[in-house]
Amino acid sequence: MGLLLLAAAGFARLGFWQLGRLRERRAGNVVTAAARRAPPIALTPALGRTDTLAEYRVVARGRYDHAREIVVRGAVLQGVPGVRLVTPLLLSDGGPAVLVDRGFLPAPDAVTVDAKGATEPGEVEVSGIALPMPAGGGEPLEHGGRITWRRLDLTGLRARMPYEVLPIVVQQGPNSVAPSFPRRAAPPPISDGPHAAYAVQWFLFAGMAAAFAVLVVRGNRAGPRPPA
Repeated sequence: MGLLLLAAAGFARLGFWQLGRLRERRAGNVVTAAARRAPPIALTPALGRTDTLAEYRVVARGRYDHAREIVVRGAVLQGVPGVRLVTPLLLSDGGPAVLVDRGFLPAPDAVTVDAKGATEPGEVEVSGIALPMPAGGGEPLEHGGRITWRRLDLTGLRARMPYEVLPIVVQQGPNSVAPSFPRRAAPPPISDGPHAAYAVQWFLFAGMAAAFAVLVVRGNRAGPRPPA
């Protein structure tokens, strides 16, 4: 019985922890929604700090550096394996550059892709949502003469680029001007996530453990049945 009650208390604690995570998520959603409603911010070389622009809509103009294109392996879109194509956009001739997630390209092994047909020459204007870029965990691998990344890695990419790289990535959204491929993605949705469902799950486990404990106590009080 003691172990069952201890398990019930542990499950209940995990449920309250998920409720706390839900409150934090909702508070963050308010900030995200306000940022996305704000007018678009123009990314220019003279803008200054950009690490505070996460979730804001941004607009950038420049030229893509396709020679240093970044392939993020292991992407999946509607069950189709592929990669995400991320290209540095030079805001001026010598930099800085902002990375633009231009979207999804199918690849049978989710690694190997020919991106030659996805180039966008000349000056372009890009609009999208600014997202923070993690530092570390990129795990670059060479495959078929091309380096692919598990995910974007600010520290690793800055070490390989000959110009300054801003600490954000612009997720370019679908529009009528951009080519059909790479396939652009809509901004990440604002949602409560799975925390409410997880909380209900843990509270159910706690109730089941407590119910079993009660059954054990009743069984012990009833004692053994007399022989027939």
